[in-house]
Amino acid sequence: MEQSQFIEYINEFFPGIVIRVVQELNGTAETPSIYLHRQMLKKEYSVTGKWETLFGSYSNVMADFVAMDSSLPLKSRDSMGGASGDIPKMGMELWLNEKQLTELYTLRAQGGTKAQIAAKIFEDTPRVIKGPYERNEFMYLQGLSSGVAIADTDNTGVGVRMDYKYPTENKFGASVVWSNPTGAVPIDDLGRVVAKATADGNTITTLMMDKTAWNNLIKTTQMKELYGAGIGFGGDYTKIPSLTSNQVKQVLQERIGVDTVTIVDFTARYEKNGVKTTVRPWADGAVVALSTTQVGSLVYARLAEQDSPVAGVSYETADDFLLVSKFRTNRPALAEFTTSQARVVPVIGNVDQIYLLDSKTVQA
Repeated sequence: MEQSQFIEYINEFFPGIVIRVVQELNGTAETPSIYLHRQMLKKEYSVTGKWETLFGSYSNVMADFVAMDSSLPLKSRDSMGGASGDIPKMGMELWLNEKQLTELYTLRAQGGTKAQIAAKIFEDTPRVIKGPYERNEFMYLQGLSSGVAIADTDNTGVGVRMDYKYPTENKFGASVVWSNPTGAVPIDDLGRVVAKATADGNTITTLMMDKTAWNNLIKTTQMKELYGAGIGFGGDYTKIPSLTSNQVKQVLQERIGVDTVTIVDFTARYEKNGVKTTVRPWADGAVVALSTTQVGSLVYARLAEQDSPVAGVSYETADDFLLVSKFRTNRPALAEFTTSQARVVPVIGNVDQIYLLDSKTVQA
């Protein structure tokens, strides 16, 4: 690795570009991030390089009245469990090859402006920063909707499997699959979930689901009947078209007390052996019921290269956990590289407050 031949541009533009890209990806209070994991997970630094989450089967009990100067009665602690593992390393790189570099030299020789030249030099920087965010979002949504996050067939390198240990008693099926519009009873199904949460001392405030579950939900006769009853409709319920978003939310609020419904429609692409494939991380038809939208941590560890930087390489740290670098090589041919690497994983905790309903499977 050698210092980039565009070092004067790197010194001037590289830090600012990295900061701007991170700000755009993380969003603001007025315009939240497009990534749910950045909205629902807090960043947490791991000194040991491991991720770990503790969870328990908690039940609240009332305090006891006691006489003055007497000892307090000791209560039992509920069962505890945990999940843990090493934080894996992720990364990606892009390059300007000899042909692209020749075009860049020509642009500079023909009087290209500094902005035009910088745009070419830093074209790959936003992409290598966004790539790890895409992977984190994929792992988070897959894990939240199923309890297990996996990077294997969609990953070039080592396989990763994170089991968040969702309690079996917090997993539900449907009485009748939601794709059966006349037989499905989604409010009854969700009512069982809410009843379990209430018994656990939790209040469900948010539902998250994909378009499969949502599109089936809005077509069910039960939802139409409940909406019609709420507005005093006395006609043929079968003639009511699919409910609108506001109408569904009205029924959910009135019947089970849910305030927020989030439709997850995230897609990502992975590249393996030169082939790009589009995938959806959310488990098809899954509905997740939450009592809080803060469900865990984005856990990161320090990279070896941060403590042992390579001579000639230009580095910038993005969002505390992402190391972005620019350098050149001449083997086997001259090339300018932009890379990113991180040790970071989304960790879902509070699993005793997360409830999962599979709208495509009948509950046994």
